Amino acid sequence: MKTRVCRLYGQHDIRIETDDIQPPGPGEVLLRMHSGGICGSDLHYYQDGGFGAIRVREPIIPGHEVSGTIAALGEDSPRLREGMKVAFNPSRPCGHCQYCLAGMPRHCNEMRFSGSAMRMPHEQGGFREYMVVQADQCIPLNDTTSLAQAACAEPLSVALHACNRAGDLQGKQVMVTGAGPIGALCVAAARLAGAHHIVVTDIQDATLDVARRMGADETLNVRSDPDALKPWQQDKGRVDVVFECSAAPSALQDALLATRPGGAIVQVGVTGNIQIPLNVLVGKEIALRGTHRFDVEFARAAALIDQGGIDVQPIITGRYPLEDARAAFEAAADRSRSVKVQLALE
Repeated sequence: MKTRVCRLYGQHDIRIETDDIQPPGPGEVLLRMHSGGICGSDLHYYQDGGFGAIRVREPIIPGHEVSGTIAALGEDSPRLREGMKVAFNPSRPCGHCQYCLAGMPRHCNEMRFSGSAMRMPHEQGGFREYMVVQADQCIPLNDTTSLAQAACAEPLSVALHACNRAGDLQGKQVMVTGAGPIGALCVAAARLAGAHHIVVTDIQDATLDVARRMGADETLNVRSDPDALKPWQQDKGRVDVVFECSAAPSALQDALLATRPGGAIVQVGVTGNIQIPLNVLVGKEIALRGTHRFDVEFARAAALIDQGGIDVQPIITGRYPLEDARAAFEAAADRSRSVKVQLALE
């Protein structure tokens, strides 16, 4: 059978093409794709041809935030049935390296992650009409669940893992710097975890509005009001936990000043080398923690969306048909009007 695909050849070179697709084999299923969210890594591939040392070296189908319905079953897929809605987990750890055996599959030495240019050949992603996947990558959903929201299970799982890295948030003062998709979902995850007060900073009013709809108590535009953070930086800082989601050097420096002595910063946003005022980090005994992807959190994220525990609809600010992929990527890059832009793949 034939399937349309969205394939990236290089910077700003994205094409809609037609591929052949084979029926699913043992332990596999054929997904009829429905929704695909454009992630920051997808944007870097489109705008810059990659990020850091990771470069697009051959044509790649982007997309790892996807959902769909089961179109056909291979053998040995007992949990699934044709027509079932599913969230798709893009991670495929090897299961036998030292990190998998230590219970940290997100650090797998042989990780295969859909839509990633890290390996050669590249791992092809989900921006297409049909896709053959491993059955165990599919999380069953209720028939009434929105597949557009189900495609947000992957970024929500990133936010849930970040919260797990933060530790107990019950009754805590929490700050989120950067109100993009992950920042907005960190707000929802922190609220679910019992945070007392959540303040969000950004430089765009539109994204801050979405953060408030996701559960923020207070939003600060630090571009229009450069002094907005001063009350939070008094008395050596008043924030217990910061989720730094912007990867902007200024945001991390602001976070260090706002974090109380003995508090924690969870670094969610990714960039290259930046300068850190170590005197502040050391002097206030701040714990700076990285967070990378997710493990068991994916199943929980899918369940929260499926059961209405977290409403992710506010972050979905745009939806484009597959043939308008270029326009979708351009919209996703415009943070003055977009948080999460999706492709309609059906």
